[in-house]
Amino acid sequence: MSKIAVIILNYNGKNYLEQFLPSVIEHSQYAEIIVADNASTDDSIPFLQQHHPDLRQIVLDQNYGFAGGYNKALEQVSADYFVLLNSDVEVTTGWLDPMVSFLEKNPDYAACQPKILDFNRKDHFEYAGAAGGYVDVLGYPFCRGRVFDTIEKDEGQYNDEADVFWATGACFTIRSDLFTAIGGFDKDFFAHMEEIDLCWRLLNHGHKIRYIPDSKVYHVGGGTLSQSSAFKTYLNFRNSFYVLIKNIPLLQLSWKLPLRWMMDWLAVFRFVLSGEFHHAKGIIRAHGSVIKNFRKVFNKRNRTDVRHLSRFSIVFKYFVSGKKTYSTL
Repeated sequence: MSKIAVIILNYNGKNYLEQFLPSVIEHSQYAEIIVADNASTDDSIPFLQQHHPDLRQIVLDQNYGFAGGYNKALEQVSADYFVLLNSDVEVTTGWLDPMVSFLEKNPDYAACQPKILDFNRKDHFEYAGAAGGYVDVLGYPFCRGRVFDTIEKDEGQYNDEADVFWATGACFTIRSDLFTAIGGFDKDFFAHMEEIDLCWRLLNHGHKIRYIPDSKVYHVGGGTLSQSSAFKTYLNFRNSFYVLIKNIPLLQLSWKLPLRWMMDWLAVFRFVLSGEFHHAKGIIRAHGSVIKNFRKVFNKRNRTDVRHLSRFSIVFKYFVSGKKTYSTL
């Protein structure tokens, strides 16, 4: 059997480790379980040393974020498959088997993700990845089971396997050699949308991504950065531009980037009108970072492609046509 490593990246998540690590240990018997710690300042490490002394720990010297933290940790892990798992995820019986079995039988696929359900509403999909992710013509991400803030109830409508554009960083399995060959995550993203960039690069190099519904996990979400965080707003808007600058052909970039810039300012005005000034400031700060770092990000371009983008605008479909679910798009 191929060697499998389940790597949980932790930052001040002692409570989540206490709550969810037992399920990972119970249901991942043939995998090596590793907790990589991003220089937590809570009691995460003492907790692990006391309650799980046999579990391998990788303690990083500072908080490198999701992207840099995983890159640093995975350099120290030897396995055929990396399973990246958030600390706030409850896994279920047999969750690993369908994903690993699929990759074993399908060498043209680089990665896959399970069905992601909401831990607090277990009959609903979860925001972060739902039933697999896609990207619209302007670079906006959405999921089967989640379009913007509309989250669907799981009624079996996405119980079919499907090729997807991106697999969520909350939980996905990837071939270790391809993760290394593609350069891992872009550490400059720090957190949020780095998995979309990674998957886009994999697609640009001819690999494929799969959604595996026979594997199921429950995700709390917002464990490190809540939806109300201005820093999260900053990262999402900044990294959205980073993804486009790195992965879209120049001709399309020349008109999509200004259009996205304009649409972001509509979001700024909406936040101002609703009194959410911290989110408006987050977007403006994100734009400043894009201008400052444009050349650096642009120089990372390698192979670029748009064949895998959805041909429609999810913004138009959602806000103008009123299509709120993936199945109606």
